[in-house]
Amino acid sequence: MIDIKLSVLFLVSSFLWIFLGCQHAPSPEITREKKPENRSMAFSWPFLSQESVQFRGGMTQGGDILLANNTDQRWLDLQEPGISDFEKDRRSILNMAGSFRVSFQFIETAGFVDNYSPPRPYFSWGTEKVQVLEDRGDFICLQHTLVMFFKDSSGTIQGPMVMKHWRQDWTYQDTDLHLYEVQRKWSRKNFEESDVQGKWSQAVFQVDDSPRYEVLGRWKHENGVSFWKSDFSGRPLPRREFSVRKDYNLLEGEHQITILPTGWLHEQNNMKVNVINDQSSTQTQYLAKETGFNRYERISDPSLSAADDYWEATSDYWKDVRKAWEVVYAENDTFILSSNFEDRKLYEYHFGHAHEIEQSGTYDPDKYKKLIDQTLDNFLDKKLDKEKDSY
Repeated sequence: MIDIKLSVLFLVSSFLWIFLGCQHAPSPEITREKKPENRSMAFSWPFLSQESVQFRGGMTQGGDILLANNTDQRWLDLQEPGISDFEKDRRSILNMAGSFRVSFQFIETAGFVDNYSPPRPYFSWGTEKVQVLEDRGDFICLQHTLVMFFKDSSGTIQGPMVMKHWRQDWTYQDTDLHLYEVQRKWSRKNFEESDVQGKWSQAVFQVDDSPRYEVLGRWKHENGVSFWKSDFSGRPLPRREFSVRKDYNLLEGEHQITILPTGWLHEQNNMKVNVINDQSSTQTQYLAKETGFNRYERISDPSLSAADDYWEATSDYWKDVRKAWEVVYAENDTFILSSNFEDRKLYEYHFGHAHEIEQSGTYDPDKYKKLIDQTLDNFLDKKLDKEKDSY
């Protein structure tokens, strides 16, 4: 048990490291891509000092990566003439699968409080494989997995380190959603069929398969360009924020996904909101506006096949975790998810179980289904009879 806990802590450290910057194993046959020594935002606050708008987040220069510059076949398939809009939608979603260099950039562009001063913008990057876990036609499940290599102080390459990352589920004409409110609370909202005609919901989940947010949107295909634009929705704070910010507790906004010949682009327009609930009223204060760009650029090297090995070993466990959450959604109109149980996070429990299965090479469904249900029960307040931790 001690070894498992230490391994889980190491995995968690690796996950956090992706937001601090990572290095990849060099490959002798790859032409080294020159890295800028001093990154800054292409648009920013032009009259502030360079130091005050220098990004926080990734600090390493990274290693050698070979970008796949040729147009991907999946994008060419999307351009096939005569296919239906529904099939174009599906092919656009499936275009998001593959191996990528992923960069995350966020910057506040306006403030709404007295004496506002913009915080430093955010930048990090890593390599990630996106796999299709399920495709039922009108439902597609995409799993993101980080595959990382590190270079230690002696120059020795460590890795690959594999970390289950976020997941996105796409459902066509979805009428049953659980929407995020605030303070780790999700509530069901049923839509009329006429309201979701031709739309897809995107449900986004944390690394432990707990919910993050769910929102409807519509794909558009015009002049060879395919993009999906979401409705306005609420979301909990991401890790890049809740680890450093305590002055707000809700993100509101809309986002857009655009399919490119060599990857895809995820754009966000967010409002940072502080919501204060008491027994008599609710106060809402908007703090700032934020813009984000997450770029998924296809790579041909290094290989991220270690993600396949991880999922071959642990997929049965994570499938049962997803099934347990399906029961929670079906049986509960509203639930609150606690941030801790016995001083541990939900992902620590799940990662510990998955690591145990990976090391043993066997999966006992009866044993782990019970552990999964017990773990979720420890974190979920479905009766709403007491106050849970704020996010």
